[in-house]
Amino acid sequence: MIAFNKPHMTGKELSYIAESHINSRLAGDGPYTDKCHIWLENNTKTKKALLTHSCTAALEMAAILLDIQPGDEVIMPSFTFVSTANAFVIRGAKPVFVDVREDTLNIDEKLIEKAITAKTKAIVPVHYAGVACEMDTIMSIAESHGIAVVEDAAQGIMSKYKSRALGSIGDIGAYSFHETKNLICGEGGALLVNNEEHSRRAEIIREKGTDRSQFFRGEVDKYTWQEPGSSFLPGELNAAFLWAQFEDANSINAARLKMWDFYHTSLKTLEDTSLLKRPTIPQDCEHNAHIYYIVLPKHIDRKRVISKLKERNIATVFHYVPLHSSPAGKKYGRVVGSMQETDLNASQLIRLPLWIGLTTPEQELVVECLEDILLNRL
Repeated sequence: MIAFNKPHMTGKELSYIAESHINSRLAGDGPYTDKCHIWLENNTKTKKALLTHSCTAALEMAAILLDIQPGDEVIMPSFTFVSTANAFVIRGAKPVFVDVREDTLNIDEKLIEKAITAKTKAIVPVHYAGVACEMDTIMSIAESHGIAVVEDAAQGIMSKYKSRALGSIGDIGAYSFHETKNLICGEGGALLVNNEEHSRRAEIIREKGTDRSQFFRGEVDKYTWQEPGSSFLPGELNAAFLWAQFEDANSINAARLKMWDFYHTSLKTLEDTSLLKRPTIPQDCEHNAHIYYIVLPKHIDRKRVISKLKERNIATVFHYVPLHSSPAGKKYGRVVGSMQETDLNASQLIRLPLWIGLTTPEQELVVECLEDILLNRL
């Protein structure tokens, strides 16, 4: 069976975890957490990076940092994971869904301005598949309206837009290190903060609303409750695991790009004959090969294709059910304009196996079977 995903270990994770245990450092914010923070800040050129126990937690911190209140509105794509909306809904805000672009499946920047009202507090671009949204346009719109930008870069570690790391362009960014991502620690995430005011408050919110981090740095003589917060930091064992991944980040990225390129080259003929659509990478974007997906034309039954691939021991999956069509999306959000591209792509997209250790013969088999199914309508 060719699995859809297998979490990758570099070989150093367990020794780093054991070292943390030997040194009695199991709770958060130990030496490996510090190493990860420095790595993130150096590699993204952001002012402050803080590990969290998930990307969801990072997005929830962003909502607190922006003082999101009941009645506020937050513009986002519908083609995204539930955490993008949940982080703001639990603060009482209304997600405002707009359609995605046909090429990248990212939020259509041309539709954002029509969705802005007096209640709009933030725009949340989601960098789908680690491919950047059109950030210059989005930042210009946000600046002209005095609106914050929170980059949901859950899939975007090691990706860039015009040589800038995803997550470092908006006011706040969020990464995921879930086991399905490129760099992993089982469950984990990070908050990237790009201004000094948010940087100071982020530490406090992350530590249950206290100035505990400042206390351990010797900046205050005791720590106390400063404002509402929660326990958003991960344990040191997760950070130890993650540090092993960061050390090998470049080789992991290179290996994934090689596999992505193999699919992309091999599937060109099927795209040329209109049997599928391949991903589009805009010229200004450096992607991280997080996902290789195809989009089938409307006349081809996606469920049948996935089933036929499964019969041949190849695991493939679809992706998001659009939030605007979900029960919670209908209850808590609103839609601006048509959702044509969102609905079409969500119904016809298939994600192919892509993980460290997937061999070229296995990729060849995936392509061969896909060709057989689509060309012969088996």
